[in-house]
Amino acid sequence: MKPFIKWAGGKTELIPILDSNIPNVFKDNNKINIYIEPFLGAGAFFFHITNNYDFDRIVLNDINFKLINVYKVIKTNYKNLIFYLDDIKKEYTSYDDESKKHMYLRVRNEFNDWDSVNKIKQAANFIFLNKTCFNGLYRENKNGDFNVPFGKQYKPLIYNKKQLESISKTLNTKDDKGKNKIIILNKNYKDIYKYVVRGSFVYLDPPYRPITSNGFINYTKTGFNDEEQKELANFFDYITKKKAYGMLSNSDPKNLDINDNFFDELYKDYNIQRINASRVINCRGNSRGKVKELLITNYNN
Repeated sequence: MKPFIKWAGGKTELIPILDSNIPNVFKDNNKINIYIEPFLGAGAFFFHITNNYDFDRIVLNDINFKLINVYKVIKTNYKNLIFYLDDIKKEYTSYDDESKKHMYLRVRNEFNDWDSVNKIKQAANFIFLNKTCFNGLYRENKNGDFNVPFGKQYKPLIYNKKQLESISKTLNTKDDKGKNKIIILNKNYKDIYKYVVRGSFVYLDPPYRPITSNGFINYTKTGFNDEEQKELANFFDYITKKKAYGMLSNSDPKNLDINDNFFDELYKDYNIQRINASRVINCRGNSRGKVKELLITNYNN
């Protein structure tokens, strides 16, 4: 399984590096007892783990309730979701290019009027907008409205039926007692503290600190500024105190300013690696290419 949506800062390309940094205790046993991902996004690392490791429990969370709605609908109503996606696909492919743009704007308006249709239809709208918007970017204004313009995607692969079916099956994985092994939450990451226990593995992939002077942080209407980054470091300290394994990704400020030691100082007590990444989604399509990112862990392999 792979992510079914595009996402800013998606980790598909970095999976080999992330996997090589999974704690050896899990790799040796090919099992992660408890995996926690407080900033789910497109879930590339989550899908990798379920593809390659046994697990007892997984806690998935994201503050974006519209995104989490999609995951929940795939888990509980993927057949009805396919029905709506089929209708959207048939309509979109029947139009000329100008009419496709009008359809995009109409669906975006409906998406922003959240309670105007049912949550299954809104999940389909989310997937459609993600595949047809500019650069696959998710961005909200201060009112919480999705405001990304049309991306001139005239022949997109809006969805893959077998992929959604496979994801639904995984999200419904149960233990020997018939209890769901995967929990899907829509909370602030600060509400995930209680799920962190000794020996669990927590991967943090927060909204990145901008590495350009006009960098993107408006993933949701609340944003994620330097104070939030500092509070997240406190959560990382908590993970460590609980004797859990913590891994964190973020941008490297030194891409912009070699003297910017923000994260080096914030995580001075931990292992900091600088890794290469290709960022392919951002607000300006001409600002793509290889950059350094940070991978921070509270353990040694």
